[in-house]
Amino acid sequence: MRIDKWLWAARFFKTRSLATQGVDAGHIDLNGDRAKPSKALKLGDELRIRVHHDTFVVHVKILSDHRGPASEAQTLYEETAESRAERERVREMRRLAPTPVYEEGGRPTKRDRRDMARVKRRY
Repeated sequence: MRIDKWLWAARFFKTRSLATQGVDAGHIDLNGDRAKPSKALKLGDELRIRVHHDTFVVHVKILSDHRGPASEAQTLYEETAESRAERERVREMRRLAPTPVYEEGGRPTKRDRRDMARVKRRY
């Protein structure tokens, strides 16, 4: 079975074309090596999947080429305990991180523009 098709069926990606793009971009490792979309997937293979800010390390339990409900999709793989703990740790770090602040304040107001023009006229 193709890896992009399985990733779509396991609901890691919303569409099969997004799954193909993710594999092409190098976000999927199969048994420690970079995968290609047409790579054949077998039972017991280990996948490292990077989606947005999360990294999943899963073992393939069932091969399926149709996309079913989320409860059925979760039976296709087994996530490692280390992966789950690391995702939780990263999620907590993101939650506790300070929110980025834009220091410039955005576009100048009419008053700001007049002040800048006044300063430029002096020099």
